[in-house]
Amino acid sequence: MSRIGKKPVAIPSGVKAAVSGNVINIEGPKGKLSYSFKPGFKAEVKDNAVAITRPSDAKQDKATHGLIRSLVNNMIIGVTVGYQKDLEVVGVGFKAAVQGKVLNLQLSYSHPINYSIPDGITVETPKPNIIIVKGTDKAKVGEVAAKIRDFYRPEPYKGKGIKYATEHVRRKAGKAVAGAGGTGGA
Repeated sequence: MSRIGKKPVAIPSGVKAAVSGNVINIEGPKGKLSYSFKPGFKAEVKDNAVAITRPSDAKQDKATHGLIRSLVNNMIIGVTVGYQKDLEVVGVGFKAAVQGKVLNLQLSYSHPINYSIPDGITVETPKPNIIIVKGTDKAKVGEVAAKIRDFYRPEPYKGKGIKYATEHVRRKAGKAVAGAGGTGGA
């Protein structure tokens, strides 16, 4: 079940990891992150690696063991490399711009949408139709990108809306128009 949990997480140079009780703190060049894991689990730092041990071989503990190891690995990647989600704004007159800590979206509504960017996240708009969300916390970056996408999800007929750069929008055929020789009247 938990082959992932048994693997120690390597700590690259320039990253500090400290465990106090059931809280692990990781500090690197891009910032600091901390995670409080379930009581009973133990984490220890030795030989430039973090090893996590589980309290028992119960099914739930095995699953949580792998989860904690993956979260610690994501934290180390976040403070060294960081995470990024790219979004595309598709549609005539649809545009995005960042003003300070606010993302301003114009999406065919009668009013502009102003989204306050949370702490720990940076949003860039190199072009009016591209939004780049960056940060150290993988979950927070994904959550912010999903919230921005929810302001106008891509629709299947014209493909308008905000979509992930890697997302493929399945297109539907429009309404069929009856021809001159069609059946439909007397």
